[in-house]
Amino acid sequence: MPKKPDVKDYIRTIVDFPHEGIMFRDVTTLFEDPRGFRMAIDQMLHPYAGEQIDKVVGLEARGFILGGAIAHQLSVGFVPIRKKGKLPGTTISEEYKLEYGEAIVEIHDDAIKPGEKVLVVDDLLATGGTAGAGIKLIQRLGGDIISCAFIVDLPELGGRKLLEAQGMDVHVLCEFEGL
Repeated sequence: MPKKPDVKDYIRTIVDFPHEGIMFRDVTTLFEDPRGFRMAIDQMLHPYAGEQIDKVVGLEARGFILGGAIAHQLSVGFVPIRKKGKLPGTTISEEYKLEYGEAIVEIHDDAIKPGEKVLVVDDLLATGGTAGAGIKLIQRLGGDIISCAFIVDLPELGGRKLLEAQGMDVHVLCEFEGL
């Protein structure tokens, strides 16, 4: 009997991208397959069945794809956290370190109301820098983060441990060893 496919089977690895020595975990192959994409969204939603969620926050850029689909399934609002200078309204910002440098992310200053229950979503958890910056923005607006959900965790980079040390619940669908 053939093995039932799981989310990890739909993700390809691209060697030496964007830099030599990096094993890039490409989720676009998951997104382009209707069964794989549905599987990922369903599995990301499953732990939150019955939970009160007011907003889904997606981290730029693949978190927008996932977050929009999850928000739709939950019938709640979607909020993007974007790179600096991409949002048209009044924003607050947070600087953070990336695997390859530094960056700044922003959120509209009226996107999350105090006390709203928020689910943070992105495709990949590496060092936790982007997610950590997003969490700080949501908390500064008074949001109550119920969990952070990712398709892929790269455990060697320590992002999950960083987020959990900050008191975050973290849900991932699969892990890949190596950078």
